[in-house]
Amino acid sequence: MLLIITLSTFICFSLGVMGVYWLVFRPQSAATERLRRLGERNAGSTATAGIIIAEDSPVAEFAEKIAAPLNRLAPPSAAEARKLQKQLMQAGFRSPNAPVIYRAIQVGTLIGLPGAVALLCALLARPFGDALLLILFAFVVGFFVPRYFLKRTIRYRQQRIRWGLADALDLMVVSIEAGLGLNAAMLRVSDELKDVHPDISEEFELANLEIRVGRDREEALRNLAERTGVDDLCSLVAMLIQADRFGTSIARAVRIFSDSLRTKRRQRAEQAAQKAAVKLLFPLACFLFPTLFIAILGPAALTLIDTLGNM
Repeated sequence: MLLIITLSTFICFSLGVMGVYWLVFRPQSAATERLRRLGERNAGSTATAGIIIAEDSPVAEFAEKIAAPLNRLAPPSAAEARKLQKQLMQAGFRSPNAPVIYRAIQVGTLIGLPGAVALLCALLARPFGDALLLILFAFVVGFFVPRYFLKRTIRYRQQRIRWGLADALDLMVVSIEAGLGLNAAMLRVSDELKDVHPDISEEFELANLEIRVGRDREEALRNLAERTGVDDLCSLVAMLIQADRFGTSIARAVRIFSDSLRTKRRQRAEQAAQKAAVKLLFPLACFLFPTLFIAILGPAALTLIDTLGNM
C-alpha cells in the first residue's frame, strides 16, 4: 500500500512538473511571435506595487493558464470580481492582470501545499488516516493563506497612509495659503512626500492625473477615497467636495481638518500606549515571572532540601 501511494505521488508530481514546463516553455508559432513583438513595441508596461508587469508578459499569460481551471470550476460573480479588484487596489496592485495573478496564486497554494504534504507523508511512511488529515489541513491552509496576506497588505498600507496623511495635510495647508490651487497643492504634496510617504504620494499623484485627463474633480477625489479605503481620507475627500461645491475657503477647511486629524493621531498613540500594559501581561506571566521565582526561591529550596536530608 505504501509503495502504491509513493509511486502515485511521484507520478502525479512528475506529470505536474512536466505540464508546468510545457505551459511556460512551449514553442510559439511564427505568427504569434510576430504579434507578441508588435504588442510589446506598441503597448507599455503597467507598474504594480513597485513591480513592472507588462500586460502581455509571460507572467500574465502563465497566470491566466493556471487560473483558468479555477475560473471554470468556480467562476466569480460580478460582485465578487469587483470586490476583489477593489481589495487589490487598496493593497496597491492596480494592474489589470492583478486579479488573474491572485487567482493563479490561489490555485498554486491549493494544489502545491497538499501535494507537498502528500509527498512528505509518503517519504516518512505516515499512516493513511494521518496523511489524509494532514492533506486536508494543508488544503484549508492553502485556501486561506492568500486571503490572509492580501488583508494584511491592505491593513499595513492603510496604516502607512493614515500616519502620513497628517504631514500631507500640513504641507497642503502651506501650499494653498501660499497661493496654489487644490490641484497644484496636491501635485506639490506628491512631489515632496515621495521619499517619506510614498503610498500617499502615489495616491495624490494618481488623483491629479485623473483631473488632468479631464475627469471631474469630485469623481477623482471619490476614486482617491475608494482606492485607499482609509476613513480619515474619506472624511477629507467629503470635506473637500463640500468646500468646492459651496465655494468656501479650502485653506481654512483643510487647516481645521488638519488640526482635528493631529488630535485624533495623538489619541490613537495614547490608546496604543494604554493597550501596551495589557499586552505585556501574557509574556510577563509566562516567561519573566517563572524565571524570577526560580532565581529568588531556588537557593532557599536547595537549602531546605539539604536540611531535610541531613535530618
